[in-house]
Amino acid sequence: MHVDLIKLYGSMELAPLTGTADAIVDLVSTGSTLKANHLVEVEQIMQISSRLVVNQAALKLKREPIRAIIDAFESAVGSQP
Repeated sequence: MHVDLIKLYGSMELAPLTGTADAIVDLVSTGSTLKANHLVEVEQIMQISSRLVVNQAALKLKREPIRAIIDAFESAVGSQP
């Protein structure tokens, strides 16, 4: 099968709606954006997870602001169904 790959930035979900692409590969957490654009998941390629990477010096020198970011992430993830 011949496949043309097009690298897109931004709202990937619009590509099938505008005829730019027949299908997309996208990182999805809840799938709400897909549903809002009337798209359906055809196949799950693999499970993913996010990582926060912090410079060691910043972790020592900016501990409180970084802790606030971590707490905000934990709060957001904890509130998801």
